[in-house]
Amino acid sequence: MRPSTVEFAATLAPPLTAIMPLRRAYMPHLAGIGRPGHVALTFDDGPDRRSTPHILRILREHDVRATFFLLGSMLAEDPQLGRELVDAGHEVAVHGWHHRLLLRRGPAATDLDIARARMLIANVTGRSPRWYRPPYGVFTLAALRACRRLGLTPVLWTAWGRDWEAGATPDSIVRTVTRRLSGGGTVLLHDTDVTSAPGSWQRTAAALPELLDWARERGLSVGPLAEHTAATR
Repeated sequence: MRPSTVEFAATLAPPLTAIMPLRRAYMPHLAGIGRPGHVALTFDDGPDRRSTPHILRILREHDVRATFFLLGSMLAEDPQLGRELVDAGHEVAVHGWHHRLLLRRGPAATDLDIARARMLIANVTGRSPRWYRPPYGVFTLAALRACRRLGLTPVLWTAWGRDWEAGATPDSIVRTVTRRLSGGGTVLLHDTDVTSAPGSWQRTAAALPELLDWARERGLSVGPLAEHTAATR
């Protein structure tokens, strides 16, 4: 089978897939580019009982659905919260079992990490996840092959808020996201601080209403990846 552009990049230099300008230009599906009038809203690293319900409340108040990339280790601690995500109409996706850089994993360990998380998400929520996003946004050839075997579509983002940083503020998150965001883009945020600066989720929650208003003022609908790519694949 002929290797894809993403597999070729992962073979030569895995971090290349994490460079936003390169993947936007040469790997648009991996970058999460979708319908021009739509923005995909995604959250990584949860679910977390301390923080995820606050994000869900804001999304409910704005009548917005999102895609949550779950860590298997977090879902195992609170499977009920995973079911609550789906019951609220949100999409669940795979972020792996542990939040570890794939460059430090061998092929077998990578495959097991992704497969284990996928299985738990499907069993707990009753939904077969469609998407996979690696920790730190760095793919390896082993991860891409695991995605192919498991029927997962790899996807990253076009804009992030750098909301994991200790120095982030609600204003800086909004500025950082909107500087790169346009119709058809995918936003990366975090609904927990388990791998981020303490309290970072609170700044994300404070920034979220302004981000949603920004999109609506420009006539952009906001929703999960399933809606974002429906007409482009």
